[in-house]
Amino acid sequence: MQSTYFYASIMLAAGVGIPVLAALNAALGTRLGTPFAAGAILFTVALGAAVVMLFATGSHTALAKASEAPKHLYLAGLLVAFYVLSITWVAPRFGVGNAVFFVLLGQLISAALIDHFGLFGARISPLTLSRAGGIALMASGVWLAQAT
Repeated sequence: MQSTYFYASIMLAAGVGIPVLAALNAALGTRLGTPFAAGAILFTVALGAAVVMLFATGSHTALAKASEAPKHLYLAGLLVAFYVLSITWVAPRFGVGNAVFFVLLGQLISAALIDHFGLFGARISPLTLSRAGGIALMASGVWLAQAT
């Protein structure tokens, strides 16, 4: 049970970070005049942080296995680049709250599908009527929180 709270806390912090990331990078992109420069800076900082953690934890030897991984798994990098660049460009024009609302809605939908079908090796969690209702309630709550 302790690990549940630990994992939930980490993901709550990550969730808090998403709109903060959106607002910070959108402001940087606006100041620089292009979301692509802001994205490049963000990814440079992120790469530096990942490399520091890779060596600080002694995990750098795992890089030797990278060539063995199925190549489709590398698409995650394109997806995070799409997210960062799109939110950096959209947030100043659409609002951080509106942009994040649609990100959250997309996350709810794709997470339910990934779990239902066990895609990409995820643990299977069937989309029952009550689970679908809970997701709809969550989506409604996010919409209500954002509606003005």
